[in-house]
Amino acid sequence: MAQAAVIRAQHRASQKGSDPRVATCRGKLQNKRSKLNQEINKELRLRAGAENLFKATTNRKLKETVALELSFVNSNLQLLKEQLAELNSSVELYQNDSSEPVMPMIPLGLKETKEIDFREPFKDFILEHYSEDGSQYEDSIAEFMDIRQAMRTPLRDSSGVALLFQYYNQLYFVERRFFPPDRSLGIYFEWYDSLTGVPSCQRTVAFEKACVLFNMGAVYTQIGAKQDRLTPKGLDSAVDSFLRAAGTFRYIHENFTNAPSMDLGPDMLDMLSQLMLAQARECLFEKLELQSRDRRDVDVCLDLAQEASQVADVYSKVHTLISAAPVKDYVPYSWVSLVLVKQEHYSALAHFHVAVGVLSRELEQLSDRTKDALQYLHGDSDPKTQLEIRVPQDNSERKLLGRAHLREALLRHEESQRLHRMCRELKGKAALTGMLKKSHSRALEAYTAAEEEDDFRELLDPPHVLASTKFQLSLTPPDFSQFRVEDLFRPLGPVAIFSAKHHWTAPRSVQLQRLGGGEGFGFSVRGDGPVIVAGVDQGSLADFGGMKEGDFIVSIGEQDVKWSPHEDVVKLIKDAGDTLSLKLVTPMDRNYLKQPKGGPKGSVSTSSSSSSGVSSGQPSPAGSVTGHQHKKLTWNPFRRASGQRDSKEPTYDANVILR
Repeated sequence: MAQAAVIRAQHRASQKGSDPRVATCRGKLQNKRSKLNQEINKELRLRAGAENLFKATTNRKLKETVALELSFVNSNLQLLKEQLAELNSSVELYQNDSSEPVMPMIPLGLKETKEIDFREPFKDFILEHYSEDGSQYEDSIAEFMDIRQAMRTPLRDSSGVALLFQYYNQLYFVERRFFPPDRSLGIYFEWYDSLTGVPSCQRTVAFEKACVLFNMGAVYTQIGAKQDRLTPKGLDSAVDSFLRAAGTFRYIHENFTNAPSMDLGPDMLDMLSQLMLAQARECLFEKLELQSRDRRDVDVCLDLAQEASQVADVYSKVHTLISAAPVKDYVPYSWVSLVLVKQEHYSALAHFHVAVGVLSRELEQLSDRTKDALQYLHGDSDPKTQLEIRVPQDNSERKLLGRAHLREALLRHEESQRLHRMCRELKGKAALTGMLKKSHSRALEAYTAAEEEDDFRELLDPPHVLASTKFQLSLTPPDFSQFRVEDLFRPLGPVAIFSAKHHWTAPRSVQLQRLGGGEGFGFSVRGDGPVIVAGVDQGSLADFGGMKEGDFIVSIGEQDVKWSPHEDVVKLIKDAGDTLSLKLVTPMDRNYLKQPKGGPKGSVSTSSSSSSGVSSGQPSPAGSVTGHQHKKLTWNPFRRASGQRDSKEPTYDANVILR
């Protein structure tokens, strides 16, 4: 049965966003990256051993031998890291196979992790901490391990993201069930850096969560990169994916600063968040260009110019972040080059669209709105080298301004091509090469068509195109509520109480036997899930049986009641008749024993009265109470069984009398 359950769990996990057998180019690339990670880890261990030997030995000849070995290891490490960097530069494998050249996006590879066997640590902890047989939870542990195994190879689509969310949300329960703050279970989470292959190993679930979130963001980047960006729908999907990736990296930055890893440092996460935001804005600009292709008047051209300048400005900020230590030591050089290429490319497009707009209409045809836009579009710079024209006063100035912008666009396109040629990894990117050539040719044709008589002012630079946008992009943080999961270890009880950080005594059995006179058991209860003993009457059956105020009722008879609501427990107590069998645990956290002011709410009084009182209140598991207080009655074994009430006996006006 257990084996069948495991097979079902494996099948279920494999159907929900994971397929380790898939042989796509991206899958093969990830496999190569995984092998390189293992080789790098092996060389790092060799280097650590050699360095320790070098420090420990005093033999000169041995020192020389170890130093030579260290040089070989360092050389191998350098070669392996270069191979890994080359793999991380293979961005074209993640792109959409479009018919026309498009600007490639930068996706992230996934972090790799080793398989972990949770069975023995979890079963031992269940026995030690929860006083239950761990073998009863073998299926739950196996299913959790299957989910973790499946999330190591997520599909690059929404189902793969859902699988990562499912595992992350399951970690919420697992962390609280099995990872106490004051000790270690001997479970280590080891992950390989996605960019350098260097392993990092930590005991905290926070580190595991941060790595899973990183892979979630990485999958979003791959989803965004593979969209067909020649269609509005594909561009919308790409924008959404990159904003989700950016929001995920920002979430890690803000919530997991105590779980650092090589590519989880705050500087790296800040850069990745900005990079994805830049790519989202780039896709938005492409959509604006696509939508205005058939109708592009001067005002639309000026809007496109400022949007392009905004993209260039965002990439400039990314370049500042990616070029700073320690980020630059971990990212591939091709990323830095591509960011620079895009910065120059979109700056060129900004000047190109201004020129096309200005040259498309005679001065008399320019509206006041267009002239105002030109006034605010152009920024100030060095007046000695800049053309002092913001809004042309005649057609001669209009043409001069347009040609100056076209000339600047050509220079920047040529600079982007030069940067492209200087990076060995970028040379082979056919889509990038085609896109840069296409843009350069378009600007050159426009410049040739607008060429007129020489003017000395042609040598002056055009005014700077100020960055501006009409679209505010906001990062999309992870929405964990969309992927709710059921606690695999729910039978252990409500996680708010039955968790690794709380302690209680081993379960003890209490059996109460009422005499034939119908005497009460002498205790009251409050709360639900679990129900808590609110009070024990002095000298009562419950008192003699060893029940204590604050005890948790975990079972009644053979029925587990850790999750049972208040009414069900009350009914089980009533239906028990004269013999009541309970299993109780006493919390060692004294906070549970503090009775809130106002008396117990929703309590069952089983005092020496011939009947029991039941409140209609429904308290929370924390054991909140109402303002109805009652006197504790002393159990009298000689009390008459007539059921008649003595005139001096207090009544329970807030309770229903049960017989």
